[in-house]
Amino acid sequence: MPAVHTLLLEEALQDSPQTRSLLSVFEEDAGTLTDYTNQLLQSMQRVYGAQSEMGLATEQLSRQLLEYEKQNFALGKGDEEVISTLQQFAKTVGELNTLHSELATQMADRMIFPMIQFREKDLTEISTLREIFGIASDEHEAAMVKYSRLPKKKENEKVKAELVGEVAYSRRKQHQASMQYYCALNALQYRKRVAMLEPMLGYTQAQINFYKKGIDLVSKKMDSFLGSVSSMTQNIQAQLDSEAEAMRMTQRELLSMEDTVYMPDRDPAPVNRTLIQKAGYLNIRNKTGLVTTAWDRLYFFTQGGNLMCQPRGAVAGGMVLDLDNSSVMAVECEDRRYCFQITSPNGKTSMILQAESKREYEEWICTLNNISRQIYLTDNPEAVAIRLNQTAIQAVTPITSFEKRGEGSPNPDRAKPGGMQSSSGASQKTSSAPEPEDLIVPGTPIQFDIMLPASEFQDQNRAGGRRTNPFGETDDDRSPESDDSLLQQVFAVRFLGSMAVRSGQTQEVIYEAMRQVLAARAIHNIFRTTESHLMVTSSCLRLIDPQTQVTRIGFQLQEVTQFVAHQENGRLMGFVVEGRDWSEDDEEGEPSFSAFVFESNTEGDKICYTISLGKDIMEAKKDPEALVQLLKNMPLTNEGKFLLLDNETGNTANGGAPDEEESEA
Repeated sequence: MPAVHTLLLEEALQDSPQTRSLLSVFEEDAGTLTDYTNQLLQSMQRVYGAQSEMGLATEQLSRQLLEYEKQNFALGKGDEEVISTLQQFAKTVGELNTLHSELATQMADRMIFPMIQFREKDLTEISTLREIFGIASDEHEAAMVKYSRLPKKKENEKVKAELVGEVAYSRRKQHQASMQYYCALNALQYRKRVAMLEPMLGYTQAQINFYKKGIDLVSKKMDSFLGSVSSMTQNIQAQLDSEAEAMRMTQRELLSMEDTVYMPDRDPAPVNRTLIQKAGYLNIRNKTGLVTTAWDRLYFFTQGGNLMCQPRGAVAGGMVLDLDNSSVMAVECEDRRYCFQITSPNGKTSMILQAESKREYEEWICTLNNISRQIYLTDNPEAVAIRLNQTAIQAVTPITSFEKRGEGSPNPDRAKPGGMQSSSGASQKTSSAPEPEDLIVPGTPIQFDIMLPASEFQDQNRAGGRRTNPFGETDDDRSPESDDSLLQQVFAVRFLGSMAVRSGQTQEVIYEAMRQVLAARAIHNIFRTTESHLMVTSSCLRLIDPQTQVTRIGFQLQEVTQFVAHQENGRLMGFVVEGRDWSEDDEEGEPSFSAFVFESNTEGDKICYTISLGKDIMEAKKDPEALVQLLKNMPLTNEGKFLLLDNETGNTANGGAPDEEESEA
């Protein structure tokens, strides 16, 4: 080995600049050694930490291999061969964990500990002695400065003796500190060589011992086991390759189909109207604020009589709505198409859904209607659904305008002013529920909209006819009839349909007309409705176009024989109008009845209450005293018209309806 440089102890007392210069070289070497030792110790600690983590990891791996047997896989538990193989591997990994733990202990004792001891003992001692040497040197310099300031002429022997003693003490102290410091620096040149070699020697010996024990552990008894595991994995890989090839063939076949498969509205399959189960994605409209809504795409499916919803990623679905006796109808949305609404029997719960295509749209409506009839509870629900669908198609034939009615069929638009008024005290049906055939002739056509002919509209304009103002404002050429009107109330409604009925003296005929109109709209996919304004006055009912203010159709109030709101869906209401049929050349004409069905934005009971009030006013006009009494009991506006549905009137005359005020037109 090369010679070791040392500091001469004999030169410590003299403390010459040459000695100080050589000392700075030794101090620089000690500083470099300290930095390198810290970095080397960090690397060794990282190796030791990794080995300790290896021991913990192998222990956890062994436990996790044993947990495979306890796993409850969704597709069934693992096969016994794999379980036994993993248990054998767990045992082997556990034995290897023992070797890793032992190797970590040897690294700590034979690599980390000697390096820490060298840093804490030798390098820390050098740093401490350097500080002591620096303090002693400063004290000696201070004593020499005091001694040098002694005066020439007036020497004080006592002060001189004190200074001489102080200089001697500080010089002796510096001499001792410097010799200790020099000795430590000289010894460090030997200690650093041992400190660098001893930890690596211990690390290498620990690794060799680890590998020897590992070879003894897994050399012979593991050969046959590893061979069997290798054969097993090869067989599994062969099965995987075969299955992968079959999946690739299937994938090519599926991708070779036409692009129409991916288009939502290009499905060539016909609509199945007899389904009693349905599943697929729908968009549901959710209210996010007072006037704002948002659409969410969720997966819906039917289960028995319930509509279920399963969000993406959810394990199971939850019930959204009970479909028994619910109402399913198409609705118009401003920003969406293929929308339909489901309303609970009590009318309190409703939701609007959107289908992805026209076929899905029609099938969902038909399926939900089939479920609402509780067909799924029958013994053969598919056959019942087919039979009901065929019967409905034969029984109900939609007609989209008044001009398309067949000859000889009663026309609800024939009602003219001056017709005979039905007696309010007409005899009612017996308590037994009438059959549908007794109320409406089977096969009666249904009219789904009211379209004002273009010729009639032109005639009104040429004749100078004025448009009806729904807010009761009139021009100078107003008719005497409007001047005599004490009641004018406007409701926003949508006309659903009308049809001829056998009688106008019972409310059951209106309920049956509602049922047939709604069923026919669903069966024949007639979902579009047009909003109109229904004006109720004390003399007539008028259906007004909200844009042109042209009266589409009107009836004298005395011709309205029955009116009622739906018992479950409060927004549905209807009335029966009596007319005359002169097709048989009868001078007086045979009485005919037509039922009209509407959906309103408000409660149907309010419209019925207004019609009833109009009839009361019409009857009261015949008797001035009765009219005066009626005016006393009813509140009026500043213009002398009836104020409808205020707090008092709404509770007394409307059967305890909620305290809600309708805008007075």
